[in-house]
Amino acid sequence: MSSGKAIIFSAPSGSGKTTIVRHLLNTYPNLGFSISACTRDKRGRSEVDGKDYYFLTPEEFKQKIDEDAFIEWQEVYEGNFYGTLKEEIQRIWDQGKHVIFDVDVKGGLNLKRYFGDKSLAIFVKVPSLEDLAHRLRDRDTETEDSLSRRIYKAKFEMGFEDKFDVTLLNEDLDRSFKEAERLVESFINQT
Repeated sequence: MSSGKAIIFSAPSGSGKTTIVRHLLNTYPNLGFSISACTRDKRGRSEVDGKDYYFLTPEEFKQKIDEDAFIEWQEVYEGNFYGTLKEEIQRIWDQGKHVIFDVDVKGGLNLKRYFGDKSLAIFVKVPSLEDLAHRLRDRDTETEDSLSRRIYKAKFEMGFEDKFDVTLLNEDLDRSFKEAERLVESFINQT
């Protein structure tokens, strides 16, 4: 693979990592978003195949596993697989851009291991689990059952915060944007 740098944003679902990553993509033209592959259904009409995710059937996903097409992959929730395609990273690097990831905690740690010192792994943290539950409810995409599963998983994921290079507390969005910009600029400008 040709190479650039890898900036990894990870957090429990609902922590605001996607909002921060979108802000950075709008701010820095030299960043390219790594589109993950997944087997889950699209959320509403807003998600677009090839833009938000590569939506694959479980059979297609397993075929790509057999072809060693992923940098990393995992079964995030029962029957729901997510992964990072090698060709996706190469596509971004071929454009002369650095790759930015919006992935769950386990995926972030796998990417950090894969890219090593060519990566910056940022853990996005909310002030409390109560705040996280409130944010997930406000998204209006969760059933009570899925909300309960996400909160349970978030408690587990928060235990991995110290495995990341830096933690970004997302309490005030404008401050979070500025801190994310500072972290990304500093990392990209390192030689």
